[in-house]
Amino acid sequence: TSKNSREFGKGTLEGVAAPEAANNAVAGGALIPMLTLGIPGDPITAILLGALIIQGLIPGPMLFIQNSQFVYSVFWAFLLANLMNLCLTLATIRLWVGVLKVPQRVLLPIILTLCVVGTFALRNTFFDTGVMLCFGLLAYFMKKYGFPVVPMLLAIILGPQLEEHLRMSLIISQGDPMIFFTHPISLVFIIIAVGSFVSPLIRRRAKTTVDDDECRTDSVR
Repeated sequence: TSKNSREFGKGTLEGVAAPEAANNAVAGGALIPMLTLGIPGDPITAILLGALIIQGLIPGPMLFIQNSQFVYSVFWAFLLANLMNLCLTLATIRLWVGVLKVPQRVLLPIILTLCVVGTFALRNTFFDTGVMLCFGLLAYFMKKYGFPVVPMLLAIILGPQLEEHLRMSLIISQGDPMIFFTHPISLVFIIIAVGSFVSPLIRRRAKTTVDDDECRTDSVR
């Protein structure tokens, strides 16, 4: 849609503004499944979900009934944050450009110090700090070797809820796992979960087959 699309990736304003606008727009949409269903829409809302659970606020339909004042506060805060973001960005744009020039050898120790202090302040135990450092190293090596970190983050946050509701469902069905396959809603989610797991394998296999065929064709030529 841009007349200067060939300039994207070279510092043109349109190429910078387009992904940043999309990045800001996705924040509101990611809050919807997090607040209504307890399912985070991105890594940021996954962290926010964990913070809400620590404070005793369980996202989901009951959140709107039991803590409606909190939900409306989030809506207003989100609206005001966008307005403040616009004003502060216009006023301090040169400052943030300077922050981008700070070398990583200075920035990373500051971030690590804040993470250690924040983790220790939760319960005043070094065990929590050790857990944070271990998972930080795990995430570093996962990212280094090409493994996505976000699924692990979602599993850590949503795992306790999954165990709790799985236990409740099995108690209701008296231990019969077929309860998940006899109700349309749960069956649809199971199909979606299986499809999301199988489809990448099928696409990868199909791509490998196409690459093999192209290699055979090139060798024949």
